[in-house]
Amino acid sequence: MEASVKTAGLLLCLVAFLGLPMSGIPAGAEELVRFESAPVKLSAFRIRKALEQGEILSQPPGMPLLGYLSRPPGDGPFPAVVIMHGCDHMRLSVKDLWPKRLVRWGHVVLVVDSFTTRNLKDTCRSHLPERVFDAYGALDFLSKSSFVDIRRVALMGFSAGGTATLDATKIGGNEQLMERKFKAAVAYYPACDVNRGDPSVPTLILIGERDNWSRAERCQKSLSRLRDDAPPVELDVYKGIYHNFDAPEFTAGRRVLGHIEKYDPDAAAKSIRSVYAFLRKYLW
Repeated sequence: MEASVKTAGLLLCLVAFLGLPMSGIPAGAEELVRFESAPVKLSAFRIRKALEQGEILSQPPGMPLLGYLSRPPGDGPFPAVVIMHGCDHMRLSVKDLWPKRLVRWGHVVLVVDSFTTRNLKDTCRSHLPERVFDAYGALDFLSKSSFVDIRRVALMGFSAGGTATLDATKIGGNEQLMERKFKAAVAYYPACDVNRGDPSVPTLILIGERDNWSRAERCQKSLSRLRDDAPPVELDVYKGIYHNFDAPEFTAGRRVLGHIEKYDPDAAAKSIRSVYAFLRKYLW
């Protein structure tokens, strides 16, 4: 059965990647789902101090979240991708275009909505570290689905969601506290940090050379500091390209908080091919 599933997946991905007609194999429509972020685990120090003081601590609950689940036809189990949106929330390319593309490639897709249940509109002027726990809550949710191969799940994020992706998969971060792990990570124009440390999984970073919001040189410096035995990190820098270059909704370009966001079809197409090859390499 495993061989037949892999063969079907190979044919599905080849058809989608080459742009051949998909008649007879419709993608599953997105479904609104509800789940919780992974609870923040109590530290051993906090537990010990509570015991010393006679306190009884309860595990804090996770944050209720919404998500949008899409899947290929068939029983699976399929590899999956968890998507983290940027600070501008659920734009078309993140909620619709990327999930449809990934489903055509043979993946289950869960887009995490980190804002609605928190009553947030955007966080472009601030940072929301809790989103790391949102990612692992999504992974736990997928683990309960028989059509998902939980051993083959990638985390993918855009802008602030890309930054959350890198934070969620770094060695020494909250990843070490989680029972289930991601297999790979894809980050579109994240804020790289030279002090973030090594990733725990193979990682693909895609960024524009002229992006003055998420600067490519910071990602290059981060890579130069990786240990020799760190998981592989691929960095694609697109010459002359700005932030949000993969999003057709920014075809006309715009300026936000002093930063230029502009779609570039050539860079977008190149990045899509890179993501396809990367996921094929590490999830299939």
